[in-house]
Amino acid sequence: MSTGAGRILVVDDEVYIRDLVSSALRIAGLEPVTCGSGDDAIRLADRERPDLVVLDVGLPGMDGFEVCRTLRDGGNQVPVVFLTARDSKEDMLQGFTKGGDDYITKPFSIDELVVRVRAVLRRTQHQEATTSAIAYEDLTLDEATMRVTRGGDPVSLSPTEFKLLRFLLHHPEQVVSKSQILDHVWEYDFDGNASVVENYISYLRKKIDDREPKLIHTVRGFGYVLRTEP
Repeated sequence: MSTGAGRILVVDDEVYIRDLVSSALRIAGLEPVTCGSGDDAIRLADRERPDLVVLDVGLPGMDGFEVCRTLRDGGNQVPVVFLTARDSKEDMLQGFTKGGDDYITKPFSIDELVVRVRAVLRRTQHQEATTSAIAYEDLTLDEATMRVTRGGDPVSLSPTEFKLLRFLLHHPEQVVSKSQILDHVWEYDFDGNASVVENYISYLRKKIDDREPKLIHTVRGFGYVLRTEP
């Protein structure tokens, strides 16, 4: 990733939207790079190493969801903020399922977009460095190197999955509610949509709890807890 104020790849097939978003980001002190297709987005994400991608879903050919999935499958965990005219709950959840970190619907406030881009950057890049790792049982998360291991084996997580696991590891054997997770991991509540939390807990379980003992447990009616069951 870049080491400047924040390099943002803006991907939209509408020139007006690209110019509007890139101008606002530049005024905010960020460094925009733009393109208009999914193929170019994948190429630039590899060449430019952006700190974040603002990605239109409705691209011709390879759409934004497919672009994000391709990036994730290739090991690129750059944060992605989807920008789309699709405003249904199902579309939003699909965006997070594909590996997105936020989802903004058109028409949108350019000021809100900048605020939410900064929020994603804060939670994915500016975590406090530490020389010690957080551990529970055989699960270890190193905040300095952004690496996670289970039983010594590396675990690849998206930025949001990393922050969710970090929150659970900072509260071992404590039940945390969905609203607490939304507040600390996403920093706003998606209009109270707790399905996002359920989806990301499911993603973590597939990566973390693929062996015994299972560590992430549901406490029905209350939330989730990181612990070993007796």
